[in-house]
Amino acid sequence: MRGRVVRNILVAGCVVLWLVPLYLLVVNALTPAAEYAGRPEWTAQGFALWENLRTAWDVAGIGDSFQASLLYSVVCGLVAVLVAAMAAFAVVVLPIPRPAFWFWLIYSGTLFPLQVFLAPLFGLYADAGLYDTRIGLMLVYTAWAVPFAFFLVRNQMTTMPPELTEAALLDGASFRQIFWRVHVPLMRAGLGAAFLFQFTAVWNDLLLGITLSRSPEVQPVMAALTTLSNAYASTGPPVILAGALIVSAPTLVLFLVFRGLFLRGVTATAR
Repeated sequence: MRGRVVRNILVAGCVVLWLVPLYLLVVNALTPAAEYAGRPEWTAQGFALWENLRTAWDVAGIGDSFQASLLYSVVCGLVAVLVAAMAAFAVVVLPIPRPAFWFWLIYSGTLFPLQVFLAPLFGLYADAGLYDTRIGLMLVYTAWAVPFAFFLVRNQMTTMPPELTEAALLDGASFRQIFWRVHVPLMRAGLGAAFLFQFTAVWNDLLLGITLSRSPEVQPVMAALTTLSNAYASTGPPVILAGALIVSAPTLVLFLVFRGLFLRGVTATAR
């Protein structure tokens, strides 16, 4: 009984610690920029949310970067998960020599800090004429997202019984058919989780965005938010906080959508 009470108190404390900054973010984003007193307000000093959102979206130009980041996150996340699933299938199912070597070779992309690759990456990136281009960022984000997605998908694929593959081979199916008709349908939850992780990772990236781009229509949204913070420091945080609300919306919506799909799948399975 005492342990349950302590656990509930700790959980309640964690909830409060998470909700207080969110509350301050929303309340201060409501405050008109002209009436901001220079310190965090616990009560809204007016209602200028739509004005602050419009300033952040149109005047500050965060709208172009928002659309660019949405393109990067969706396309690069999907391509990275697809490539990772194919690589995991090759390592786990196909009779290739030394599968452990290939696993560590691909997974090593997550073992080193991104800063280690930044200098040579920037040099190659600029020499190839890809600097400040959307296609260049998409290539980098896709390659960056593959190793961790491969790790997630490969771990789930190892739990699938090899009898599935053997039965499909006996029925005359090719490895390509086994991948698309057997493994992909059975791994929808794992592939969805991997996409959610990669979407969030690409969306939240700042280092690559400020290093490999500078144009508002090319820069990812986190880099644009940093520019917004510098350009609108004189107007006070309300516009910046409104921009932060815009930036945080897609990952929250995606999480709720995937959670709803997961719960629906669990309910359908139980029935």
